[in-house]
Amino acid sequence: MMPTTDPPVVLSLEQALSLPYGTLRFVHLGWRVIRIEATPVPGRVSKGDPNRYIGRPVAGDDRHCYYVAPNVGKEAITLNLKEKEGRLALLRLIEELEVDIFCTNTMPARHAELGVDYETLRSARPGLIWCSVSAMGIDYPEVPGYDPVTQALCGFMDLTGERDGPPIQCGPPIADLKSGDEVFAQVLLAMLERERTGRGKLIDISLAHSAASWLHTFTPLLDMGSSPDELARNGNKHRQFIPVNAYPTADGFIYVAIGSDAQWSRLTAQPVFKTLDQPRFETNEGRRSAQDDLHAEIGELTSRYETEEVAEVLEEASIPHSRITPIEDVPDLPFVKQSALRTVAPDGRVIRLPPPAVPVEHLETIDRTLPFAPAYGEHTDAVLAEAGFSTGELASLRARGVIA
Repeated sequence: MMPTTDPPVVLSLEQALSLPYGTLRFVHLGWRVIRIEATPVPGRVSKGDPNRYIGRPVAGDDRHCYYVAPNVGKEAITLNLKEKEGRLALLRLIEELEVDIFCTNTMPARHAELGVDYETLRSARPGLIWCSVSAMGIDYPEVPGYDPVTQALCGFMDLTGERDGPPIQCGPPIADLKSGDEVFAQVLLAMLERERTGRGKLIDISLAHSAASWLHTFTPLLDMGSSPDELARNGNKHRQFIPVNAYPTADGFIYVAIGSDAQWSRLTAQPVFKTLDQPRFETNEGRRSAQDDLHAEIGELTSRYETEEVAEVLEEASIPHSRITPIEDVPDLPFVKQSALRTVAPDGRVIRLPPPAVPVEHLETIDRTLPFAPAYGEHTDAVLAEAGFSTGELASLRARGVIA
């Protein structure tokens, strides 16, 4: 049985977004997350995680803005796992630090050569929970993957955009983020199982499977009479519930979602929308049959009023609605602001972070402020020393390029 009194220790060979986001959720719980990055590659200016160098520089050359948020609260070490000494050092870390969870989003074809495959690592820690994130899973070891490629492969781009327009990727990198959430969920499940059995577990997560698992309102409908054209991209309109759409106002747009005939009745009882009280619109199927006319009529009515005026009417009728919030205003939404996290850059700037998906008690105890994302290799010496490496050993490893 693995120890459970102290916060779990997560060792993660991670880069990009999917896995760093998944392990960030462990940081939210107060767990210790140590990220491993490769030692410098001769001839290459950038070192370690490529995401360190994406976006505007924030803290030196190795911490640009795209890297910061998914990596706050973590430690960072370097290891050259191409060398035998690096692989032995990894096993020593797992054993001496009593690592509970090892994660990697290295391509599965490289697991064995880097010594990070499940069988190798569990030899140092039999109860280890081992989690891999890749494009299409361990059965497809050579396939590289990125979020937009997964969105294209799994039909998301066929479902996003205007009906007569080109395929478009979703704004947030949802395949990456969904896979990161699966890391969180599957590791917690494995820990629960380990409490009962004392055994570790191999977890195989793929961006493609994670994305395809979200198609509940599409894939089954194909076998129940819906044509592909009925399910394909449809702009801001819902394919099944009518009317659900973004409508113009005198000063912008408002999104309205009618999810039932009862809501429709409440809408048409309002004087502003009284002209829509027509027999052909009484049921959802009736509204579907005449949806082009209906959307046009609603848009003509809402365009006469400013957004807040339309919102007041919709609120009176208890109709779900929202203005289209500019992304720069989202951090100031009351429900976001009251639970948002923050970090402080080395130059003293306070940087707002998204809130956790659900409230986490640990975050309140630290005033929702997480340590800034680590510099490249910042904690290498400290973490290895904790695992018993002497000053002489560290100097020797560094001289031979095993650590940076």
